[in-house]
Amino acid sequence: MSDQYPYDPQAADPTRAYARPPQAGYHGGPATMSPQDERTWGAISHAGALVAMICSAGFLGFVASIVVYAIHKDRGPFVRAHAANSLNVQITMFIWIVVSIPLILLLGLGLLTLVAAPFVAGLLHVIGAIKAYNGEWWNPPLTPRFVK
Repeated sequence: MSDQYPYDPQAADPTRAYARPPQAGYHGGPATMSPQDERTWGAISHAGALVAMICSAGFLGFVASIVVYAIHKDRGPFVRAHAANSLNVQITMFIWIVVSIPLILLLGLGLLTLVAAPFVAGLLHVIGAIKAYNGEWWNPPLTPRFVK
């Protein structure tokens, strides 16, 4: 017998006195989340991306989105949708920035999109975090769905 699990004197079967307690998701993959947890992690996927964008001058916002998506995508449809939306906002912002660089050299117009991209992404993340925390399904405007 193992000393890892405490002895249960109330156990009817003495051979099961040290049996491991059943855990959610132990045999069937990741456990599902409660609706409140899904809302919280959906909001964290947006808010974390916003904080990372601010702390890294717009370059590392995708890290929070990827982490939440990778860890929680199979735990519930709501958290998956909001984490995917957060990641899609980051991908779209990256595309805007890449397209802006040649436009700066050619037309000078790229400077406007280069500056606007992080602000628009930040605004979309704020709206997304609020909607996720309130339990609302939402797809950000002007954002293609690269990740589903």
